[in-house]
Amino acid sequence: MSPWEKRTVAKAATTAAPKSGGSAAARVLTLAIGAGLGWIARAGAPSVSAFASTAFVPPHKPVSTTRSKEQLKAARDSAKKAFLAAFDGIRDELLADPVIAVQPATGQTWMKRVLDYNVPFGKLNRGMAVADTLAVLRGVEDANALSKSDLKDAHVLGWCIELLQAFFLVADDIMDDSVTRRGQPCWFRVEDVGMVAINDGILLESAIYRLLKNHFAKHRRYADMLEVFHEVTFQTATGQMLDLITAPIGKVDLSKYTMETYTNIVVYKTAFYTFYLPVACGMLLGGVRSTKAYDTAKKICVAMGEYFQVQDDFLDCYGAPEVIGKIGTDIGDNKCGWLVCKALLKANDAQREVIAKNYGKPHDSVAEAAVKAVYNEMDLKSEFEAYENKSYEMLRSMIDTQKDLPVGIFDELLAKIFKRSK
Repeated sequence: MSPWEKRTVAKAATTAAPKSGGSAAARVLTLAIGAGLGWIARAGAPSVSAFASTAFVPPHKPVSTTRSKEQLKAARDSAKKAFLAAFDGIRDELLADPVIAVQPATGQTWMKRVLDYNVPFGKLNRGMAVADTLAVLRGVEDANALSKSDLKDAHVLGWCIELLQAFFLVADDIMDDSVTRRGQPCWFRVEDVGMVAINDGILLESAIYRLLKNHFAKHRRYADMLEVFHEVTFQTATGQMLDLITAPIGKVDLSKYTMETYTNIVVYKTAFYTFYLPVACGMLLGGVRSTKAYDTAKKICVAMGEYFQVQDDFLDCYGAPEVIGKIGTDIGDNKCGWLVCKALLKANDAQREVIAKNYGKPHDSVAEAAVKAVYNEMDLKSEFEAYENKSYEMLRSMIDTQKDLPVGIFDELLAKIFKRSK
């Protein structure tokens, strides 16, 4: 039982009104025993909980409300520094794996290069969110205040998520024929890499399960950890599939670009692995077993992920490459994105004709400029700003009205992405 759930049960014991047949404490003890038996019977199912009938009453205030913005930033920087410092150990552990260690020096060197080039970059928000979630559940000020063992476990799961992210990005860049990623050439564009990058992506994903086995094989939530990574990988690949078949490069069919299709793409391609996976990992480490709590987390994280991907689509068109770390290619790549779906809902015949003529032409700056000109005529920047504000209000309401998890789990996630520029 997590500290969060212990506090909930303790509160129930002290506040429940006595009924015939036993005291409140006895009823709570019965609930706890039944919960334990339910967990044993259903071990391995992260979405099933023996505590589903227990109502959580989370604090709707962070542990500390006195820290300044400067102090919060310093704490965040310290947490990121600690997370990055853990990477060398993760990488060296993978290089010491018996399968890698027996390879010729060229193979070992290549594996190190794959990891160093593709993994420890970007904002690292996904990986760091595991420790952030666990800190809230443990009732400590932030990730820096976690115990050494808790922080180590959170860092391992966090880097597993970053390995999954690296795998997705290596593959996505090949499929999109992208140029840059995170301020450097895409891995497959490095001179001596090319299509070897396909196998490198498989290695990055495989490394996740080596780490999970090394660190959590005896953990009671090991099966749940495996399940959530497999499930989220499948969900993300499904979203990528829908993205690719809806808008293949060079084959433009504007009838497919609907908001319904777009929503399915972004929920499956982005939301689950970007938001739900880190939160679920933190919840697993924190001992949360409530079905309702995981369902609530998923609902909020999916909504947050949709908002995040709409931001990504907007930044691909309007963001500065030196800020977002890549050159936007969605127009040339024929992406079923938020901007084009929104434009098609508003377009007159002339504007639709311009989009049809110029959308989905790779490496054609003139065609790209023509599409952007239509977006500007429609003032889609203002449309996006209105969408962003409305999304924030909706998410804020979802977070504040639920009673299953501490709001702090979601507060920082939302704060990180609201009105982001990269």
